[in-house]
Amino acid sequence: MADNFSSQILRGDLGGALIPDEISQEIIQTLPQSSVLLTRARRVPMSSKKKTQPVLASLPEAYWVSEGGLKQTSKTGWEDVQITAEELAVIVPIPDSVVDDAKINLWDTVKPLIAEAMGKKIDQAGIFGVDKPSTWGNDILAGATAAGTNVASGTGVDLADDIAMIGQKLSEKGFAVNGFASQPGLNWQLARLRDANGQPIYTPSVAAGNPASLYGYPLNEVANGAWDTTKAMLLAADWTKFVVGVRQDITYKVFDQGVISDTAGNVVYNLMQQDAQAMRVVMRVGFAVANPLTRIAAKGSQYPAGFLTPAASRKAGK
Repeated sequence: MADNFSSQILRGDLGGALIPDEISQEIIQTLPQSSVLLTRARRVPMSSKKKTQPVLASLPEAYWVSEGGLKQTSKTGWEDVQITAEELAVIVPIPDSVVDDAKINLWDTVKPLIAEAMGKKIDQAGIFGVDKPSTWGNDILAGATAAGTNVASGTGVDLADDIAMIGQKLSEKGFAVNGFASQPGLNWQLARLRDANGQPIYTPSVAAGNPASLYGYPLNEVANGAWDTTKAMLLAADWTKFVVGVRQDITYKVFDQGVISDTAGNVVYNLMQQDAQAMRVVMRVGFAVANPLTRIAAKGSQYPAGFLTPAASRKAGK
């Protein structure tokens, strides 16, 4: 399923000569910084549209053997989780009439915007199911809700207690939290929290580009616009169970003729008539949650993630 971003009209000349091959590689490197899933999840290369990831579906068992008795056999089963790369794309029209007016390197301005836009769409789809390709399966919030691993804010004595409850639920499912993602600004709520010994449970990052630390694990605030504060405040997870497949085939092409149409087929931009160029950017990415069987949870009840949801969800559940 193709997912086309809204077009952005920018002033300046971004002709093909200004988009060398190394720019494509730079965007590939910049993109993970704009997506919490690409930052924290396990990334796998994809050489084709689909990739199969085996996931443990049954566990071997051991048996006591009496003297002279026969040893029993046990089987280990695996299920396949399929990752399908779907297309993300954006078209950026550029009016020719302002080429001579450009006073800055517009490409340097556009690069992070493209990476941020693509990171936003990936996070929205994978975490909350917004515009999610049907081939991606359940989003993380839907999976955690079905497994009962979410905790509503205010359930415990304070925010720290609520978050610890999520960790407990995941442990009871057989998974260990190794990182968090949250809505923007949650760090300021966490900064005042203390453990039973009066020590801060949250350590703000003092180095640019490094995540903060919550209960000793990295916390990434999702600042690309993907986070839905009406649905969740924080995500706690075993991030190794989130799998992102990236086909590193981000392509760039500049056109000076042609038309841009909306989904209804109406022409919204005519490059020749309106003296403009258009840069088309395309990439393919897939996402899946690997949910292997654990020794603790009943089969089908395990899930490697849980959310801290707004207090309203606690009241609604009463």
